[in-house]
Amino acid sequence: MTLMYGIEYTAEAVEDLESLRKFEQKQVLDEIDAQLTYEPNVETRNRKRLRPNDIAEWELRVGRFRVFYDVREEVSIVKVEAIGYKAGGKLFVHGEEYEL
Repeated sequence: MTLMYGIEYTAEAVEDLESLRKFEQKQVLDEIDAQLTYEPNVETRNRKRLRPNDIAEWELRVGRFRVFYDVREEVSIVKVEAIGYKAGGKLFVHGEEYEL
């Protein structure tokens, strides 16, 4: 049986989500549910483990958006740390340009 993970959002991630348009919020949330509920720590075409950084260990790609998250396997929780977006080859998180 495949283990199901709960999904938690930091206050920053909630703010990031609220800054998106409604249809973008739905697109991102649907993809988080679809991609991170089962096996969030397995690399796929849209999920990858990141080099050590200040935000999170994993990245989920949803169109131009990037969902940054950590997996806490001991309690089966996915913690969404931030939601950013790509524009012109640059990444923006919390409204600021970010280097990963």
